[in-house]
Order: sequence, then structure tokens, then C-alpha cells
Amino acid sequence: MKRVVLIGDSIRIGYQGVVRRELEGLAEVGSPDQNGGTSQNVLDHLDEWALAPQPDVVHLNCGLHDLRKEFGSDQSAVPLDRYQANLEVILRRLRKETHAKVIWALTTPVNEAWHHARKPFDRFEADVIAYNRVAAEICQRMAVPMNDLYQVAMRAGRDQILLPDGVHFTPEGYTILGEAVAGAIRGYL
Repeated sequence: MKRVVLIGDSIRIGYQGVVRRELEGLAEVGSPDQNGGTSQNVLDHLDEWALAPQPDVVHLNCGLHDLRKEFGSDQSAVPLDRYQANLEVILRRLRKETHAKVIWALTTPVNEAWHHARKPFDRFEADVIAYNRVAAEICQRMAVPMNDLYQVAMRAGRDQILLPDGVHFTPEGYTILGEAVAGAIRGYL
């Protein structure tokens, strides 16, 4: 049976059960127990999470933790140029050190007003777009397929499927995202 590894933050944690159900009988779907966090954290754990298991498909994302900003700060947790460098290393290593088909998932949208009211830090939609733009440029240059979860959530009605924290999703939202992830992976099994 084929092996799939899902890497990502709490959004991945939210949809991974749907992906497992959707791919049951087609693939074993594994993922780290912990939140993937920033691109630096993914890079730091790449050997353990993706290289050691030698999967057939790796579906991954990082971005929401990279672009977070403390209230009143214009400095992201991982600045855009560092994010770009981290992604290039992550994707290059996955392509060189595994036989896996690598699929990059674009970061999901946020409702920044809801988020600001309920979290002790900010996430801005303009940053999501900027980080996604950089990721898309890298993926296009490296011929890495992309799963546009940003547009999946927008087409489903972002604010209808987001929780009041402005970043996490309702069960319906995670089902929609999980089905999109499973669909993207299915083409490579």
C-alpha cells in the first residue's frame, strides 16, 4: 500500500481525519503528532517527519505560524525572505532525498478582524497572500504541484466555514479542506 505523509499546522490536524477516511484502502496516511509550526520548525524536523518514512506522497504546508505578528509589530515570526529560503531548502531536500511526489498546499485565508479580537497576536490577510505568492513562485520554478487550499476555502465562503477565532475551521470547513487534500493526493497514488 502507498504511504502518504501530511505535514502542516493545526489546519492539517483539523483535516487529516477526513483525508485518512477518503484514502482508506488506497494509502496509509501518516503525520506528525505535533503541529508543524513555522517553516523553520518543518525544516528542523524534515528528517523525522518526511525523509525517514520514505513516503510515496508528501502533502505539506507551513505559513500561518511564519506570518504571525505580535500586536503593534510589523515583524513576522519568520520574515518573508527567510520563509522563501526555508521553503526552497525543504522542497529541494524532499525532491533529492525521497522518491515522493511532493504537493505544496497554499496557506488558508484568515479573517483578521475576528483573529485580532480573540488571539494575543495578529495574522493579516495581506500577509497570507504575500506568503502564498512566494510559495507559488517557488513551486512553479521547481515544478512542484500546488493544492490551492486558499481558494478552496474562499470558494466555500471563508467566513461561513471559519470559527470565530478567524483562522481555524468548522467541521464542515475541515471536511471541505480534507476532501480537497485527498483529491490532490489521489492523483499520485
